[in-house]
Amino acid sequence: MAEKKTKKKKIAKKLLHKYRLVILNEDTFEERISFKLTRLNVFILVGVSAIVLIALTTLLIAFTPLREYIPGYSSTKLKRNATLLVAKTDSLENAIRVNEQYYSSIRRVLSGDVEALEFDRDSIRDAVFNEEDIYVLPSKEDSLLRQTVEQEDKYNVFDKAVEDTDFSLFPPVQGTITSTYNAALKHYAIDIVTEKDAPVKAAADGTVIFAEWTAETGHVLIIEHPKNLITVYKHNASLNKEQGDLVQAGEVVATVGNTGELTTGPHLHFELWSNGYPINPVNFIDFN
Repeated sequence: MAEKKTKKKKIAKKLLHKYRLVILNEDTFEERISFKLTRLNVFILVGVSAIVLIALTTLLIAFTPLREYIPGYSSTKLKRNATLLVAKTDSLENAIRVNEQYYSSIRRVLSGDVEALEFDRDSIRDAVFNEEDIYVLPSKEDSLLRQTVEQEDKYNVFDKAVEDTDFSLFPPVQGTITSTYNAALKHYAIDIVTEKDAPVKAAADGTVIFAEWTAETGHVLIIEHPKNLITVYKHNASLNKEQGDLVQAGEVVATVGNTGELTTGPHLHFELWSNGYPINPVNFIDFN
């Protein structure tokens, strides 16, 4: 026990033994600065300095852009670009999905691989509801509101400008129908024989959604119209419109030809589609 106490005293004496740190002028040996130090003070000073240095380094790495220059840490700009790329990729995937559905619909129109739908004027007329069957007795509040609105709109100058007009289709060409619409044979169109290079006109206002060459049907033009209608014009000699062009009813969009493998003479192969289903154009257009 005595030896241990003696060793502890020696260690304590060494730690508390005072030293002087002197800084001298090398030329004149003049004393400039002097410090009284002990080993304990030096150990404490070095330890505190190391802790402060580690803390400052941690703060610099955590809250300043300096960490970008340390190997193993990713760049803030790189993270931001990665986030933007993920968002753009998601948007592109959605756009590709929509385009695939769009092209799938166009492919069905071109190939005729769809189910036929009987659709004519009589079916539309029969589908209209009778007002007496759906009449509901208005409440007192509803009647008062109707009277107020009628008084406000009594002298509205826009009433005559906004009128309900019937949507009509025009014949793309005049000629003789040599092949009629036949859903059983998957001939979802009519073939109209007319003079070569005769103008092919748009059946209604719309937007050109397809204008390309195909091996079987030659120059093909597809126009999307209001009321979810699509018209298809095949075997044209040439096309006057491109995809994305806006057309008006009766505007020349192509010329009659004899292009493609599935043709035996100058004629127009004309199709009419409603909500993705083929319908007989003769029920809506007079070609004579």
